[in-house]
Amino acid sequence: MAESTEQNGLRAELRAELEGLEQANQLRSLASPSDSLGVDFVSNDYLGLSAHPTLCDAAASAASAYGSGGRASRLLGGGALAHVFLEKLAANWLSVEAALFFPSGYQANLGLIGALAGRGDAIFSDELNHASIIDGARLSRARTFVYPHLDLEGLERALVHAKNARRRLVITESIFSMDGDLAPLEELDRLCAKHDAWLIVDEAHAAGLLGPEGAGACAALDHEFERLAARLITGGKALGCSGAIVAGSHELCEVLINRARSFVFTTAPPPASATALAAAISLVRSSDTGREATLLHARKLAESLGLPTPAAAIVPFPARNEEHALELQAKLAASGLDVRAIRPPTVPSGTSRLRIVCHATNTEAELEDLARLLRAEKASAPTPEPELASRLFVTGTDTGIGKTVVSALLVRAARRLGPARYWKPVQTGPDSDTDEVSNLAELEQTHLLPPAFQFPEPASPHTAARAAGREIPSGALETSLAGIRRTLAGERLIVELAGGLLVPLRDHFTQLDWLELHAPPLVLVARSGLGTLNHTLLSIEALRKRHLEPRALFLVGEPHEANRSTLAQMSGVAAIFEVPLFENLGASALDEWLDQNPLEQLFS
Repeated sequence: MAESTEQNGLRAELRAELEGLEQANQLRSLASPSDSLGVDFVSNDYLGLSAHPTLCDAAASAASAYGSGGRASRLLGGGALAHVFLEKLAANWLSVEAALFFPSGYQANLGLIGALAGRGDAIFSDELNHASIIDGARLSRARTFVYPHLDLEGLERALVHAKNARRRLVITESIFSMDGDLAPLEELDRLCAKHDAWLIVDEAHAAGLLGPEGAGACAALDHEFERLAARLITGGKALGCSGAIVAGSHELCEVLINRARSFVFTTAPPPASATALAAAISLVRSSDTGREATLLHARKLAESLGLPTPAAAIVPFPARNEEHALELQAKLAASGLDVRAIRPPTVPSGTSRLRIVCHATNTEAELEDLARLLRAEKASAPTPEPELASRLFVTGTDTGIGKTVVSALLVRAARRLGPARYWKPVQTGPDSDTDEVSNLAELEQTHLLPPAFQFPEPASPHTAARAAGREIPSGALETSLAGIRRTLAGERLIVELAGGLLVPLRDHFTQLDWLELHAPPLVLVARSGLGTLNHTLLSIEALRKRHLEPRALFLVGEPHEANRSTLAQMSGVAAIFEVPLFENLGASALDEWLDQNPLEQLFS
């Protein structure tokens, strides 16, 4: 049947999307399972159990006894006694009251988070958590606060901000899947106790490797957890099988049976999977030799490469960029070593790396070959690119609220630390904010960057551009910013946006959309007087929905103690500054204010 015009159009759109990924060195493809790239330094089969005869025989026997599939969801008669046996065995291993078996770790996180959190609740998620946690939080419809990686102070600020939520859940991996570092689980538990929150720990990359009998990172600690609500153990990593187990109280598992959609509305995992996983748990409980070998391999490799000591089996080797990561992967494959490049969006932009995974089955010779090749790569690596200019965005709740005065303050503060420049990407109307900042901050023209776009009509950027018979093309501001940051390497850049957050730059694309693309550090400027509570809290909520957190809130105008106090209590923003209406507005007045209100913390 011939394709319709609409189908041809979709194919063209998809083809263009794939071409964009390829140009960015982010295109992925599935290799044939028979196309081995060499010695395994990539899989999560840490202990080499996936091919263990005991597990294979257990799966084969269960398939013969129960059949090949789960037949239906467990609430509709699917599953088998093998599932019940596995759950009891897992609960005993993890020293909890009960456990529930899910088809995969992804489904387990979606089901667990969605069952425990909803509207009116708050979720606090480490910024480097696995995609299944991120998606579970999004689908739950709870308010989600993403705190900086392992940042306990940032987490506590968010907990304070959300103290009126019905239920608060702090969710973390114990061993992070791409960085291989360990979460501060004791401190997280104490914060949860202090702020009436509950802790969920995904032990995917710790189970089987850490703790007595391989029971995970929580079990490895000499700490009596007060607020540990649930732990998640995946079968597809050190246990060498598939599926996942959520472990906790009887009540938790009963709620999951009733409310976890990825459990209720999916066919039960095959009994063979449950039986193999039960056999794997029995094996892993006595696999101290394999655990010790895996962890020792990882530590030795990291030491030989001058990298931080890993918490478990994952050793990240940094690459300069996506292209470099792919080049490293190809070089190692040519030498018979299978190590994979990890690129955005799996990891944040600018952090491409090789993710090296050590196994109990790797030999000393294989590890030395890998270390030798990577040491040579480090020795021959070209001089790294200069550090890009740091940037701080100034955005506001509205137009005409004092963003330009705040920008001048920030430029003066930044210049106390070193070279700094000001940039207004889009200027509309006859007045020039660039000239005003120049006068207020006493900047020479060399410290000012011309706007990328300037339109005479005093209106929103998209309206002003249309009135001038122009538009702001997609990607134009991104290209300008990237070029400026390369040119001004090592300097500080203050970027003032036009109007409020949701002002359109072009049709269907707002300033907030642009901020979301870059996730830069930013401050929010608002009026100090009447109306500021609603506008400011709405703007902060809009930022947080895009995982953007203002470093500071500036209230401009006559001081208003009630508004400041309310925003300090309700906004959750770490720093609030009041900027008065200066009698003699100029550099000396700005400096006098800065002497009383140091802003250096905003540039760290």
